[in-house]
Amino acid sequence: MTATWWGIVLIGLVAAAVIAASGYLGLAAVTWWRFGARPKTDGRGHDHLLDRFIPAFDVVERHHIRVGAPAPVTFAAARAQDLLRVPLVRLIIRARELAMGAHPDGAEQPHGLLAATLAMGWGQLAEIPDHEVVVGAVTQPWEPNVTFRAVPPSRFDAFVEPGFVKIVWTLRADPTPDGGSVFRTETRAVATDAAARARFRRYWAFASPGIALIRWLSLLPLKRDAERRADLARAGAGAHA
Repeated sequence: MTATWWGIVLIGLVAAAVIAASGYLGLAAVTWWRFGARPKTDGRGHDHLLDRFIPAFDVVERHHIRVGAPAPVTFAAARAQDLLRVPLVRLIIRARELAMGAHPDGAEQPHGLLAATLAMGWGQLAEIPDHEVVVGAVTQPWEPNVTFRAVPPSRFDAFVEPGFVKIVWTLRADPTPDGGSVFRTETRAVATDAAARARFRRYWAFASPGIALIRWLSLLPLKRDAERRADLARAGAGAHA
């Protein structure tokens, strides 16, 4: 390749980097501005179980996808999903570690999203079998190496110790009339005092684009796994008919 072509490639890479950085900064600015807003949701999307633990919040993330599998199958697949199998998810996590100066945790984690999360210190707050699970913790997410601390369900809403952020999130599968389901995940977070809210707002503006991307990237693999499980179950039922 000639020097001219190398120059064109370099210019293209620089331009792409500038565009990506500008887009990220734009998302961060929007996130900063929207901090504390309460986005509207339809009746089907609102999660009343979450209201028991964080009825009012500083930030919320909601994602959903239609799945061609019954709700219990989708829910089981959601509990068992492994986000680290997605290369871009691993890249986003590594980018946060580098940006924050974090030290990767070399400890082996249990397989499955729910089991791995609980092993990190989160607590299970509520569960409706085959339908929804709510997980929560208090933490200081702006720390390089984040520590999660479980709080009993009966005390979670009333927790007001200064300097923390309370976070809850769900895995939820709603049945649809055609025998399929809609998978939903929602995350809510609220700071316990003004100082923590100011720090959290800065951190959320920086981190939320990556967090939202991880949530979005998890949807299609989950759909594929749930539908594969449903196909195997139908094939097994047919073989024994």
